Amino acid sequence: MSNTAKLTIVLSQMTQAVGDLAANAAAMRAVRARHRDADLILYPELQLIGYPPEDLVLKPALAERAATMLDALAADTADGGPAMLVGSVESDGANLYNIVALLDGGRIVATRRKHELPNYGTFDEKRVFAAGPLPDVVEWRGVKLGLPICEDGWLPAVSAHLAAQGAELLISVNGSPYEIDKDERRLSKVFAARVAETKLPLIFLNRVGGQDELVFDGCSFVLNRDGQAAHRLTDWDEEERVTHWAVDAGGWRCAEGAIAAWEDHPADIYSAMILSLRDYVERNGFPGVVLGLSGGIDSAICAAIAADALGPDKVWCVMLPSRFTSQESLDDAAGCAAMTGCRLDTIPIVPAVEAFDAMLAGSFADRDVDITEENVQSRIRGVTLMALSNKFAPMLLTTGNKSEMSVGYATIYGDMAGGYNPLKDAYKTTVFALAAWRNANVPRLSRNRVTPVMPGRIITKPPSAELRPDQKDEDSLPPYADLDRMLHMLVEEEASVDDVVAKYGFDRDVVARIERLLMLAEYKRRQAPPGVKLSTRNFGRDRRYPITHGFRTG
Repeated sequence: MSNTAKLTIVLSQMTQAVGDLAANAAAMRAVRARHRDADLILYPELQLIGYPPEDLVLKPALAERAATMLDALAADTADGGPAMLVGSVESDGANLYNIVALLDGGRIVATRRKHELPNYGTFDEKRVFAAGPLPDVVEWRGVKLGLPICEDGWLPAVSAHLAAQGAELLISVNGSPYEIDKDERRLSKVFAARVAETKLPLIFLNRVGGQDELVFDGCSFVLNRDGQAAHRLTDWDEEERVTHWAVDAGGWRCAEGAIAAWEDHPADIYSAMILSLRDYVERNGFPGVVLGLSGGIDSAICAAIAADALGPDKVWCVMLPSRFTSQESLDDAAGCAAMTGCRLDTIPIVPAVEAFDAMLAGSFADRDVDITEENVQSRIRGVTLMALSNKFAPMLLTTGNKSEMSVGYATIYGDMAGGYNPLKDAYKTTVFALAAWRNANVPRLSRNRVTPVMPGRIITKPPSAELRPDQKDEDSLPPYADLDRMLHMLVEEEASVDDVVAKYGFDRDVVARIERLLMLAEYKRRQAPPGVKLSTRNFGRDRRYPITHGFRTG
């Protein structure tokens, strides 16, 4: 049992700037300066270099600078203030390791290397890191600490090993990206199981903020040895939580504190979209965004998300009507821009379409009008929006949803042109749910605290690309409620056509056609812009299919 009877531990749930070691170190120093009376301050996984670093971490200069910066942070602790547990990298000359370092008394007291390296879904850690051995406990100020790093705590072996070595408290620093329902799974299943197995109290600390296609939701917590939550930190926001620990007859116990209420669906999905877009735009130095506003639901919710993320003054909406654009769409686009407070310009594409028709008339003379002419319209819109982006510097936002991207109902170099897509991992039915929710609620993270944000008719009217007369999406696709059930099984569950038919009773030929479209559209998805990951199988980081292959289950 420890000689120390009380501890004050600060959980710093914070964001990171991948590769900006100076900014990350400054942020950690600022936290420490605010908590001079604490014993220990905890920071998330790889806080010094940012997570995930991907192949950036393979540059020897990054590991060298990280080592120098870690030494400087350790030197800070010579002032007698709190110790720091800092995530960083360590090179032994042959291999690179994901580590935590305990800094105290002006030096690096101990380092521990991550043992379990995740290599599934979004994670490629075996590509860049070597696995450390099963870690020993760290004895610090008379307390035996177990320090499982992220995946080390998601599997039982490391925690069991630490408990067998006499650990008194498990501290797990994480870089755990958001997925739908993952917050409760972390607490109630994964880490509650570690506590039940070891009979030890546990701290789970996670980062927040967006990093390309990933977004981190925080949702840190403390579990006492009986499995009860003593603290739950907020979701989506940075927070510094002071926790007070004392020894009783059974060991260390954390005094109870605030239990934050984590967002339900679809508020959490909307927050993920806001935070990921905000960090992507601001950290890449864009002054704002521009997007095509068609009067349809996808572009309307993207305009709302952008205004919430950045403020309406940084969102430029452009209506690009053709001869097929209805007055209803013109009115709905104008209504959406007025409700969100975003700028709206109208640039008719009719002159450009006529010019292309004339230019291609000779080559197309013996051919009927078909999808080619529809795609020309979309590509004219893409060129126009990219011209505005190039001339005035806002990032072009694309607005296609996961249902459309699954089956290829998107025009490459047309409506797929752009820098980021908030809806990339959101099925059409999710888009409808988000729009209805946002029209009745103001998101907690919003910089545009208005509601509603779009005319109700946008949510209720049948979706249409308006690239030919009286066009409706369901002319060539199953109803979205059915399509999304098929796609969820084919994509998220890797189910076969027969599996889908057995579960829902859909026509087998229809499901086989959807599977065929899903496979054929891979080449388009490879060229799509990044977008926030929401599901367990997003296109790109999670689902990596060959473009050229002949396998079908239907």
